[in-house]
Amino acid sequence: METSDTQEIDIEAIVRNRLGKRSRYVPGFLFRWLKRFIHQDFINAYLRQGRTGVDFCTGGLQYLGVTVNVEGRENLPHDGRLLIFVSNHPLGAIDGVTLGSVLGQEYDGQVVYLVNDLLMNLKGLAPLCVPVNKVGRQSRNSSMQVAEAFRSRRHAILFPAGLCSRRQNGEIRDLPWRRSFVKLSVEHRRDVVPIHFIGQNSNRFYRVAQWCKRLHLPNFAMAYLPDEMYRSRGGVYTVRIGKPIPWQTFDNTKKPDEWAQKVKNLVYEL
Repeated sequence: METSDTQEIDIEAIVRNRLGKRSRYVPGFLFRWLKRFIHQDFINAYLRQGRTGVDFCTGGLQYLGVTVNVEGRENLPHDGRLLIFVSNHPLGAIDGVTLGSVLGQEYDGQVVYLVNDLLMNLKGLAPLCVPVNKVGRQSRNSSMQVAEAFRSRRHAILFPAGLCSRRQNGEIRDLPWRRSFVKLSVEHRRDVVPIHFIGQNSNRFYRVAQWCKRLHLPNFAMAYLPDEMYRSRGGVYTVRIGKPIPWQTFDNTKKPDEWAQKVKNLVYEL
């Protein structure tokens, strides 16, 4: 088993660091509530195991007692071609960990996520990650890291919606997919493998997300994801893998945005 230096979560330290001197006005009971709300002790008990890379993902599923059924494994190529795996994002945590485990084991650890740079704070997951949502001075460095990842022999895992799924017209479905994976597929001549992850968060999560949208508030629903992960203990999920889409498919008959939505629709048909 690979190991890394343990980096435990300390929500009080994070809040105090962000608020600076203003943090002295935050009452102690609020910090205690936050620790319980994000299940800090439960998460840290796992982080202390020191797992890293694909083993971090696989161990996380075992720690949560999650069962994963994989359908369409025969669609995974093993002929040397480089791939981009694109999936819907219904859960915001377990789905990402699951694909890291399933695909990481299938391809001997040669996988990489394109993720929000906040996830780089998880040392166990960081070896599999390339940050893509940086701004300002870091944006050029981020672009260089993405280009380097796609020049490597590692297969890429993307959630093109960026955010996890929302309830729309009574259906749990991703927001519009971003077109970047289409451009990356053509530029680096990587076939795209569509994946449908079947699962959903609690009704509470979708209500919070909906109210944030209605009131034009920040994405506070994201704060609920640790609790959603905790609630997934003992859960059973299904991963459906479709046939690879040749990179040549993404020609000029459609705009990249249109191709992205077409692939998204294909995912939900799996």
